[in-house]
Amino acid sequence: MLLTPRARAPRLPFLPPDHDGLHASASPGSLLACRLAAASLALAIFLFDSLSTFEGAVAVLYVVVVMLAARSARARDIIIAAAAGITLTLVAYVDSHGFNHVGSQTVRACVSLAAIGITAVLALQNQTATKRLAAQARLLNLSHDMIFVRDRTGAITFWNRTAEEVYGWPAHVAVGQQADALLRTCYPEPRAAIEARLLDAGSWEGTLAQTTQAGKTLTLASRWVVQRDHNGRLVGVMETHTDITERRQAQDALLQARAELAHAARVATLGELTASIAHEVNQPLMAVVTSGEAGMRWLRRDPPDLHEVGISIERIVSEGRRASEIVKRIRAFLSKVPAQCNTLDAGALIDEAARLVEHELNRERVFLHVCVAPGLPALAGDRIQLQQVLVNLMVNAAQAMAGQPEPRILSISANHADADASAVEIIVADTGPGIDMNAIDRLFDAFYTTKPQGMGMGLAICRTTVQAHGGQLTASNQPGAGARFVLTLPPASTLNARP
Repeated sequence: MLLTPRARAPRLPFLPPDHDGLHASASPGSLLACRLAAASLALAIFLFDSLSTFEGAVAVLYVVVVMLAARSARARDIIIAAAAGITLTLVAYVDSHGFNHVGSQTVRACVSLAAIGITAVLALQNQTATKRLAAQARLLNLSHDMIFVRDRTGAITFWNRTAEEVYGWPAHVAVGQQADALLRTCYPEPRAAIEARLLDAGSWEGTLAQTTQAGKTLTLASRWVVQRDHNGRLVGVMETHTDITERRQAQDALLQARAELAHAARVATLGELTASIAHEVNQPLMAVVTSGEAGMRWLRRDPPDLHEVGISIERIVSEGRRASEIVKRIRAFLSKVPAQCNTLDAGALIDEAARLVEHELNRERVFLHVCVAPGLPALAGDRIQLQQVLVNLMVNAAQAMAGQPEPRILSISANHADADASAVEIIVADTGPGIDMNAIDRLFDAFYTTKPQGMGMGLAICRTTVQAHGGQLTASNQPGAGARFVLTLPPASTLNARP
């Protein structure tokens, strides 16, 4: 009995590695050759079946004729070959045995006819599936993304035209190569962890870096999809890559510009706080001078009071350290360094920011009231950036209350957020005139200001900084009088848990 192959649509990873990634149509020359070969073989089989005395299913060999005709990729050729095989089989049978003979030869003839018909049907089905798959492959070649397929071992089995153009390797070179080795892929995390998530979820998305044939490093948005067989076993992975190198460079440039702008804002803020800085530094320096003069007097006594001299020297050392801490704090606030993520205490953050604006508040006769709830979770972020937010809000409040009747009260409180008990809510409220309702919607817009000499960048930078820390900054008017800014920050545990 003749065994015919089971018809099944071919899968994309196993397409031939031709330039287009699909089965190419036969050229006119090869088409003519297929037809001549099929016709010659059919004639030879017919002559052998008609003239020889061999008792066997010789007509089964017409299956080969059908398969040769199928190589032309034309349904009409398959139908003609099958019809010719069936006709020649019947002619040879009638010529050899007539119409009245029924026996083993009849059974063999029927088997041959069935084999020819089944082969023709399967060939037509396979041709339809191949055309459908070829159309899908053409669509992949039309994509502006780099697309390739790799098998279970990581070897490339399909390589689209955009991949050829961007990476630089033609398909016939790339197919069969190990994808990671060829492209020198750099992953954002261990490859084993990515593969585990891919197999578990069936897909993976992320950003990675690959190197072209010319040595250029590309930043890519990558999407992987698993392909499995009917038994659920992995047979291939299709990877789609979008070049985001320019977009990433633009984002980096934007972040750099924001950092430059934030630094300029800090410089401007310290310019406004010059008097406060001078006052802060002058206090420990005057204490050093006073303690030094007192120590000299105790030394000139007869006899010298060494105990008091020792106390004076201790005060000098203490005040010197205090002055050094003030200078360090100011230099850190002014520093132009990359953002750092550290564990922060909300109370300490408020205290450090309040010290920077202490003289400004005293000058405007503003009473500062600080209330920090116990047991607040630790925050994660850049201490200097968050200090800048609080300093900006406190300076704005002090300036808003200038000229207002006393008492001028600036209240800063830190509590658990109402909406999320794990988050920390820092509220900066004043007793000034409040926020103009016509301006409240534009308050955080860049270059919008209500101050005659303002740049309009302070609050915009504040909101951007807070959002970069995963938090929110909102503004509203207090019942009665004054403005109220609410700074909500997630706890360190939430930020550390982010992928």
